[in-house]
Amino acid sequence: MRRSSRVTAPWRLLIGDVRSLPKRLRGSDTAVGIALAIVVGLLAGLGAVGFVYLIKLFQWLSFNRGSDVLGFLGDYYVILLPTAGGLLVGLIIHLLAREARGDGPPQVMEAAAVRGGRIRSRVAIVKALASSICIGSGGSVGREGPVIQIGSSLGSTVGQWLRLPEEWTRTLLLCGAAGGVSAMFNAPIGGVFFALEVLQRRLAAANLAYIVISSVTANLVAHSFLGDTPSFSIPPYHMNSHWEMVPYAVLGILCGVVAAIFIWFFFKCEDLSAKVKLPPWVKPAIGGLFVGLIGVSYFDVLGVGYGGAYGAGGVFEAQGAVDKALLGEIGLATLAVLMGLKILSTSLSLGSGGSGGTFAPSLFIGSMLGGAFGLVVQRLFPSIAATSAAEASGSYALVGMGALFAAVVHGPITAIILLFEMTRDYSLIVPLMTAVVLSVAVARGLNRDSIYTAVLTRRGVDIPRRRATDAMATITVGEAMTRDFPTVTPSMPVTELVEKVHATGHHGFPVVDQNGNFCGIVTLQDIEEATSEKTAPLTAMDIATRSPIVAYPDQSIREALAQLGGRDVGRIPVVDRDNPRRLLGVLRRHDVLRAYRKAIEPDTAA
Repeated sequence: MRRSSRVTAPWRLLIGDVRSLPKRLRGSDTAVGIALAIVVGLLAGLGAVGFVYLIKLFQWLSFNRGSDVLGFLGDYYVILLPTAGGLLVGLIIHLLAREARGDGPPQVMEAAAVRGGRIRSRVAIVKALASSICIGSGGSVGREGPVIQIGSSLGSTVGQWLRLPEEWTRTLLLCGAAGGVSAMFNAPIGGVFFALEVLQRRLAAANLAYIVISSVTANLVAHSFLGDTPSFSIPPYHMNSHWEMVPYAVLGILCGVVAAIFIWFFFKCEDLSAKVKLPPWVKPAIGGLFVGLIGVSYFDVLGVGYGGAYGAGGVFEAQGAVDKALLGEIGLATLAVLMGLKILSTSLSLGSGGSGGTFAPSLFIGSMLGGAFGLVVQRLFPSIAATSAAEASGSYALVGMGALFAAVVHGPITAIILLFEMTRDYSLIVPLMTAVVLSVAVARGLNRDSIYTAVLTRRGVDIPRRRATDAMATITVGEAMTRDFPTVTPSMPVTELVEKVHATGHHGFPVVDQNGNFCGIVTLQDIEEATSEKTAPLTAMDIATRSPIVAYPDQSIREALAQLGGRDVGRIPVVDRDNPRRLLGVLRRHDVLRAYRKAIEPDTAA
């Protein structure tokens, strides 16, 4: 027994040293944060690459090998693939990690808002396996939502393994999410904005630098395995007339309406599935059966819908429906039918309990809607639209893709940046921005929640309200306090204090001696009590509270206010933690309210 202990002791010491690293380097949080962000970026990038290869493997097994084994069924073998895949996904999720069910981002947002950024470490593996099977067998879901949850789970695992505070664990969770989007879409900037705008719902954040570093690192990892090509290859588009901004604006409004319909129908299918009296692990197979029935006639609705995949008969096709729509190669009727069927098939796949994302389906639906709308505009107004039907359909498909995605997730900046990075094309940035802004405005007017926050609201987790509740825990005293607050000297007569109150309007002042040392605080109540008594002339120090409650700049506002214990105090002196006699500022009620409004402003707008 002793011998075994001697062998394992060095490993225990090494693990202990690693886990204590953040604590030992507390004076250099930035350096530790950068190192951790790089580690999480590497893991998120490798996780995304592994996930892509898993999907390709299951696609090959399902459609290529499946067409050989089930060839006697003809094209009808497609019906069995998502059915069998759904059954397998249901069992995996039910037995191993039920939080891997459905889309990924809502679970990430819930972990950040409710559980201190903690996600079980097994979720990354279970989500990768379940979603790759679902997509690979023809489930009408996306791969980006799962990879966000995979990256977030890896980041959260690093934070938990190192026993980091909740704030750091949440940051690493967001680093993993940004890395996942960056690696999957080859969009490092888009990954950052997705983590900030959609998941964290705050663009101005102290953890921005770490999220950027993680996103860039994951992108470099993905380049090494998947190459450095844009997600979508498109021909050059251009606006034929400035009047064309009008139909682009109309398209934005339509995208907002269709996004609301998609979200509504998605949850209707989920509610219907909940009413079915069957074991939960069986339901994804039923959803897969219906998706398979649709796929027999419209193969394009199966899987992600863009990039290389296996088509009918197990033949590999380099382009999906989204790629063809961007090239203007799909007719008006087919575009309209595919849009409706994608809404139906995605709702069936995920509403029944499958595993995948709504990210790619949103791009699919938007491209079909935009392409169809572009063909209508070109036929009705040939003088302002593109000269060819293909160019008109392709350009509107691109704008529709970004506008509908933005409306579904309530992320306008994310959508604009992502579309630019995915296509490397800047020619339609003005109509894209116009359509995105209008689509999000319409979608928010029809529904306060995005598809992600709606999932949580139905579970009783109100992200905007919780953000408001937790705002005081995320703002430090140093960020909110007033630094240049007037002070008084210990020898100042009470009569002068009265004049100072009337002159400044303040109801209390810190007392600071000639050497700059903080001595106490004097309030209006102290002054009134002193002037009501007929005693000898008094000074500020005579009536001041010499040991008042103080706050430190690195405390959260919640911690500072908790010290008051419900007492009605209008201001708290802020002092240096290492030198309590050094006054740094004053935290007032006005400062607290101002910081609170600033913290919840992004959520109020949402």
